Amino acid sequence: MKATMRHSVTCAAAVQDEQEIQDMPEFLDSIKWDSNNLAVAIAQHIDTGEVLMQAFVDRSAVNETLQTGLATFYSRSRQGRWCKGETSGHYIKVQSVHLDCDKDSIIYLSEPIGPACHTNAPTCYFSSVSRNDEDGRVQVQGDHTSIEHAPMSTLFALERTIQERKVAAGTTEKPSWTVKLLNNPELLCSKVREEAGELCETWENDEGKERAASEAADLIYHAMVLLNVQGVTLEEVSKELRRRFGTSGIEEKASRTTTSTTSP
Repeated sequence: MKATMRHSVTCAAAVQDEQEIQDMPEFLDSIKWDSNNLAVAIAQHIDTGEVLMQAFVDRSAVNETLQTGLATFYSRSRQGRWCKGETSGHYIKVQSVHLDCDKDSIIYLSEPIGPACHTNAPTCYFSSVSRNDEDGRVQVQGDHTSIEHAPMSTLFALERTIQERKVAAGTTEKPSWTVKLLNNPELLCSKVREEAGELCETWENDEGKERAASEAADLIYHAMVLLNVQGVTLEEVSKELRRRFGTSGIEEKASRTTTSTTSP
């Protein structure tokens, strides 16, 4: 179940009582509140997929979030309403609200303004838990000062690895194709063009889905290294793609400003 959002500038915007909004009481009644009349709410980054934070909501918090477009929760320590960012300025702009199949937990699909965690980390989830291969002991790694152990989806984990290779360049004698590309933009650009051509050939030569996926992976990797050289993040690319949602590709291209390279 999904609800789209309208946005307000601050948490202080006037909020109507749920009874004044058509279908709001019925929607809130459908949520399976726990014995304390609360439900879990998870804020997830709309562009990176990161889980930003988890908190609790009551009826009033969900009602307010749906009206203001800003993530609002119920603070158990304060025993009352909590609009994220009202004090710090680190708001979470909710783009849409989603319920799980049992209707007892909620996702705020969001765009954060600043760090989501009170530690000033971008996400509250910055540590990983694993078992040591040698002695089988459980180990917890990571802290709020680094995203090294934060959970990331495949492409964003690759982006992190590319940046790590860049930072480590010159400190190790281990050969790295990524570092070689970072240090030779001309070679990198030639590889992007080469991989794009090979991806097209998978269709032209009917090479099959597995080959197409392989060549697409090569192209995406090399394109991401090129983005790193230019200081462009995947999040920025995702935002640009999201900006184009609902816009015809033909119309979008026609709206671009073209700059003449001809000298006056």
